[in-house]
Amino acid sequence: MNDRIKEHLGKPPCPRLSGPTDPTRDRSRLKRRGAFVTARGRRGLSTTIGFACAALFATGAQAVTVQGGDWELDVGGIVNAYYTTVSCSGDTVAGPALGGRALGCSGKDHRTTIGNGLLPSGLVTKFRTRQDGIDIGGTVGIMVHAATGSGIDANSGVDVRQAFFTVGTADAGTLKVGRDYGVFGANAILSDMTLLGAGAPTQATQRGRVTLGHIGAGYTYLGTYGQMTYTSPSFGGGFTFTGALVSPVDAGVYQSGSTPQVQAQIAYAGDGWKVWAGLKSQKFEGASGSPADGHDFTEAAGEAGASFTAGPFGLLANVQAGKGLGILTDGDQGDIKGVNYLVQGTWQTTERIKLGLSYGQSRNRGGESTGTDAFQSNENLTGGLYYKLTQSITLAGELGETRSKDFAGREARQYGGSFGGIIFF
Repeated sequence: MNDRIKEHLGKPPCPRLSGPTDPTRDRSRLKRRGAFVTARGRRGLSTTIGFACAALFATGAQAVTVQGGDWELDVGGIVNAYYTTVSCSGDTVAGPALGGRALGCSGKDHRTTIGNGLLPSGLVTKFRTRQDGIDIGGTVGIMVHAATGSGIDANSGVDVRQAFFTVGTADAGTLKVGRDYGVFGANAILSDMTLLGAGAPTQATQRGRVTLGHIGAGYTYLGTYGQMTYTSPSFGGGFTFTGALVSPVDAGVYQSGSTPQVQAQIAYAGDGWKVWAGLKSQKFEGASGSPADGHDFTEAAGEAGASFTAGPFGLLANVQAGKGLGILTDGDQGDIKGVNYLVQGTWQTTERIKLGLSYGQSRNRGGESTGTDAFQSNENLTGGLYYKLTQSITLAGELGETRSKDFAGREARQYGGSFGGIIFF
């Protein structure tokens, strides 16, 4: 990853990786109408994981750089597709039960899809310059999906996840304004090995969007929001702070309050390891005339995690907990306390091959004594093999199990597998 680009865009750093992380870049320059076009090469499997981070946060080097005057414009992107096959069994569990037939298998006992993995496909354009001693940058990321339920209808779904600009200096830090991914939960999903694959191959979401990785079964999705975010320069020997005012969101029968959502994170990175802690909070109000009318609550959640690499081995642990945390997204379970946790181990066996095993669980608390059929938990176990075919292409194969439970003791199960590939350009 290019430190200058990270500094311009003010993004949280990608997870530390075993193996080479600063590949030599081969450049050919063509002068065209006063602009320079630069093609950039890439090497190494762990470098590809860095590109997955770049695809999510749009901070990596792109395929082509056009330079005109004081401005640089990067154009690049990502394309991926995975064959997923699943089998669902067990009881009917209501709510966001990823292991159930309704979501896990799109209402069937068995299902197959060829579509995106955890990452969408997309085209990412970035710009940067320096004016009056201030670094200026920005990103526009337009994402699309591969699989739909029709062979004739237009695939017109476009997901603009990123459209922001940044201003800052190395000494003062960086301010970001616009639409981008959230701060809370960023390290969990960036460190998830299934970012290069599918993770939980949830059929109801893969058709028309993406699979879920460990979203809803290990961590709540970090979300995409309108925001104003400040990221500090490194201080105290390795600390960084990020704080964000986020446009508040609705959640079912709950509407956002009149104040912004707040997210913050402090992190410390050492030699081969990193630790972080974060929080987020938002006021939700019961919609008038709905079952939640008059029942307001405040989402108040915290997060802590750590990652560590030693030679070819990597470990990750992350925990999120709090009221209104949600299973898939902010407040989707209402005024209920929840907890998510993710643990993962990886082994870079060769420069081209990486093996990994990850387990995650997302759980609602407080209903154990009621005996009701309210949703209780999702858990997912995934084993994966990731093979670096070329400098730009990684192939992935994964096997996994997802289980969902309610407070009445019912359980649904999904068994799934996926294989496919991802290209960064």
